[in-house]
Amino acid sequence: MSDDPVGAQGIRDDRGLPMLRADCDNCFGLCCVALSFQASADFAIDKDAGEPCPNLRPDFRCGIHSRLRQEGFKGCTVFDCFGAGQRVAQVTFEGRSWRAAPQTATQMFAAFGVLRQLHELLWYLTQALRLAPAGDLHDELGVSLAETDRLAEVDVDALLGLDVAAHRNRVTALLSRTSERVRADAPGDRRKGSKPGKNLRPGADLIGATLRGADLTGANLRGAYLIAADLSGADLRAADLIGADLRDADLSGADLSESLFVTQSQLSSAKGDATTKLPPSLSRPAHWAD
Repeated sequence: MSDDPVGAQGIRDDRGLPMLRADCDNCFGLCCVALSFQASADFAIDKDAGEPCPNLRPDFRCGIHSRLRQEGFKGCTVFDCFGAGQRVAQVTFEGRSWRAAPQTATQMFAAFGVLRQLHELLWYLTQALRLAPAGDLHDELGVSLAETDRLAEVDVDALLGLDVAAHRNRVTALLSRTSERVRADAPGDRRKGSKPGKNLRPGADLIGATLRGADLTGANLRGAYLIAADLSGADLRAADLIGADLRDADLSGADLSESLFVTQSQLSSAKGDATTKLPPSLSRPAHWAD
């Protein structure tokens, strides 16, 4: 890997917006160093924050990338930095790695945590702009996206001084308004939880629930616990899934083609198959059944 920065243009799409997908070739293995994890079903070992994973090679690539799940590192296949890694590496720190400049390591790892949150908000705002019709709400979303991107461009000292929680709260309120407007127009709106059950509400405990073939169009499932739930064949169009925990949920044959605020990480944590319908901006995880 070269130490020459790719520059801001190299991390933006043809609309000038930040690239919101991880580009590991232009990162310094930040998720493999900055984050901590504990031995569990998702990770084979314990690792402290700031400690390089033993599988991280000198060229910042993963030594077991092709067999992470088989080696007990399923959690690595689920994590998504939303493109924050390459932005920290190539823009915030101008292509200087924490190995080449060890004195930058502490700030770099902290900056990665902040930028990852901002890039996640950029992902949601970009999705919301596509959903909201022209008008005041669409304009507000555009302003919020531009402001979030501006915050992500500041230098490292300013970045570490940001009140990210306060900004997230403002963005969350705007995303909620977008969700309400889109779901209000969805056929079979389930916002009040009238069907298939009254527990269909934000933050609902639906762990292991049987929702096979359920009509969940327009459901508000923000932050719902859907761990190991059977959602096979369910209709989730216009359902708000922001922050929903889909670990090991069965999405085989489910329709998520128009679901709101779904992320690649959510899909990667779930189970599915070739008949699962996905939003066009997301990819079918490699581990899903054919």
